[in-house]
Amino acid sequence: MAGTAGTPGTPRVLRAMNDRAALDLLLAHGPLSRTRIGKLTGLSKPTASQLLARLEAAGLVRVTGTSEGRPGPNAQLYAIDPAVAYAAGLDVTPQRIRAAVADITGRTVGEYELPTPGRRPAQPVVRQVTDALDGAVKAAGLARSDVHRLVIGTPGAFDPGTGRLRYASHLPGWHSPTLLDELAAALPMPVEYENDVNLAAVAEQRLGAARGHEDFVLLWNQEGLGAALVLGGRLHRGWTGGAGEVGFLPVPGAPLVRHVTRANSGGYQELAGSQALPALARELGISDVPTGPHAEAAALLLARAADHADGPHRELLRAYATRLATGLASLVSVLDPELVVLSGSALTAGGEVLRALVQAELAELAAARPRLAVGEVREHPVLRGALESALAATRDEVFDTSR
Repeated sequence: MAGTAGTPGTPRVLRAMNDRAALDLLLAHGPLSRTRIGKLTGLSKPTASQLLARLEAAGLVRVTGTSEGRPGPNAQLYAIDPAVAYAAGLDVTPQRIRAAVADITGRTVGEYELPTPGRRPAQPVVRQVTDALDGAVKAAGLARSDVHRLVIGTPGAFDPGTGRLRYASHLPGWHSPTLLDELAAALPMPVEYENDVNLAAVAEQRLGAARGHEDFVLLWNQEGLGAALVLGGRLHRGWTGGAGEVGFLPVPGAPLVRHVTRANSGGYQELAGSQALPALARELGISDVPTGPHAEAAALLLARAADHADGPHRELLRAYATRLATGLASLVSVLDPELVVLSGSALTAGGEVLRALVQAELAELAAARPRLAVGEVREHPVLRGALESALAATRDEVFDTSR
């Protein structure tokens, strides 16, 4: 029916589209004057004034000061009210849960880390999740009910048919068939669950090396080896959520691994996962091989190797680049992506030197020629991706002025 809120082309819908365009500009540029908003949106001064009055009355924007240093009277500057809504993200690993809360502008206002060591969780997963979230909420000076939406990133993926976590047998306590129902009952806000590597890809697409790219692959190597596939600007998750679990990929140069989900490993993981780096270094005669968790040891090895122009450390980089390119060749041959982003500490530590070596190897192993780039979101990329995902959905809801 004409005149309803959802009818395209009606004045209300057109106003809402202008409102959203102005809000997105304020997110991107920070405080803007009425004149500047009018120029960026193409709206007349009277229409821009009405728009800002409408957004101010709705509590979405506020006056934050005046422009200075220009001829003529100072103009009022408008900005999004950061307290309009808050979103939260969780990054879950077997060792810890890292939580953060961001205001609607994307600024992180509270963080918390909950250690979760051991093969058996010391407390139920629901308690772990709520404790981690509450820690970040408290650090932000908020209450749990202030959080508009929560996105939780985990290894593996929750099967959309059964609701059970798959491809992550190393994550204790998260495999109960009733877990999602229990979490829904304990948390007052909408909760979404996403694969951790997919969230790293979200962070790179919004903030990092994949900005402006609609088709790309993110190869991740940290505690585990995985990939995220972005096709046509959207994450491709697959039928059971397992798209991108490339650690299970059989590859030349590694023994054939059978019963991969039981082993929680596969050929590509055995060949190029972070746990393979210390042994490879020793084979090449490197004596000062660091010990400790695989991801940390691999990152330290690669950072050291990138500083050497020759010798066994440079041989380590070359051999590792060949291993990485072996699996990547299968991915790019099937997907033909525009870009491959190397992310995770066991890849980014090698920096531009490792990237160039992998690029050269891939050129010989695959017919496709994607550009390789090192990930730019280095600080907690999974958590940043969870926040970006939660913020996007939150903004779609609270910035919708057509209702």
